[in-house]
Amino acid sequence: MNPNEQKLHYPFGDAQPEPGLARPVAEGVAWVQMPLPFALNHINLWLLRDEIDGRQGWTIVDCGVAREDTKALWDRVFETSLDGLPVLRVLVTHMHPDHIGLADWLCKRWQAPLWISMTDFMTASFWSSRSGGSGAGGEGAVAHFARHGLVDPESQAKIRERSNYYLSLVPSVPARFTRMMHGDTVRIGKHGWRVITGYGHAPEHVSLYCADLKLLISGDMVLPRISTNISVFDHEPDANPLPLYLKSLDGYADLPEETLVLPSHGRPFTGLHERVRQQHEHHAERLAEVLAACQEGPKSTTDIVPVLFKRALDLHQLTFAMGEALAHLHVLYHAGKLRRHLGEDGIIRFTAA
Repeated sequence: MNPNEQKLHYPFGDAQPEPGLARPVAEGVAWVQMPLPFALNHINLWLLRDEIDGRQGWTIVDCGVAREDTKALWDRVFETSLDGLPVLRVLVTHMHPDHIGLADWLCKRWQAPLWISMTDFMTASFWSSRSGGSGAGGEGAVAHFARHGLVDPESQAKIRERSNYYLSLVPSVPARFTRMMHGDTVRIGKHGWRVITGYGHAPEHVSLYCADLKLLISGDMVLPRISTNISVFDHEPDANPLPLYLKSLDGYADLPEETLVLPSHGRPFTGLHERVRQQHEHHAERLAEVLAACQEGPKSTTDIVPVLFKRALDLHQLTFAMGEALAHLHVLYHAGKLRRHLGEDGIIRFTAA
């Protein structure tokens, strides 16, 4: 456990749900965990006891990726943890594959509607309806990363082969949806859940806060152990997402100190405001490191990756590390602290202004 984690409290200790089973965390709220085929090897999903138009049942929050082993685990959850009641609604926090991957399968299986923000619905619909890349793979990603110094032929070949990365994990999304917007109250069973939207990590990420239960389903916006990935990818190459993310964290400022945070990765915890403070501090430190590196001489994004990430990275991690390094460079560039220059070799480099 790192020092930042030690400042948080984990009311369930090291306990986690068994595969295919749900673990209660509060009245009418249960925790399900599904495997992921990445270094980040799990996602937390949530079951909320619900009633819609007089029908008793459940709302599912987030879905896992579209893989047969995940479907099999969901089948076991349905057999063991729903008390014989149906799924009435599938609610997705955002459009990343581990969150929306099985939404269409779940919605069709239960004839249940999808609830999601409009921006993330449209983005997921677009990316799952085409091949050719979606940020982490394909020709667009190769060209984007090459402009920022990733010119290793082997890495480029592997990124090129990932052109169907999103489509392989999100083969389809529902044709229709119910829109959630910031400030909405979603009535789920006995309780109202306030919608808190956030930006930077996803186009329009939805978190849900229940004042009755003092619970925050934070999605990927607040995680206990790792920092949320904030990246610049090829579809928006001049984006400046990190300030959007940091500003979004202020949306949790009015939540009580004792709020139990239910994150998508890691263990449920209390200490929300401490964790938000840590995130602001973390990115301030990383920005200072990036600026110092660029003061030493021109740096490409590839040059900045080892400044921010001290460990060895596999290719999947490297694409997100590249996106995150560029996000930090763009903060400083858009603030006028860095200049950028396109070299004769076609690589963009940044220097101190």
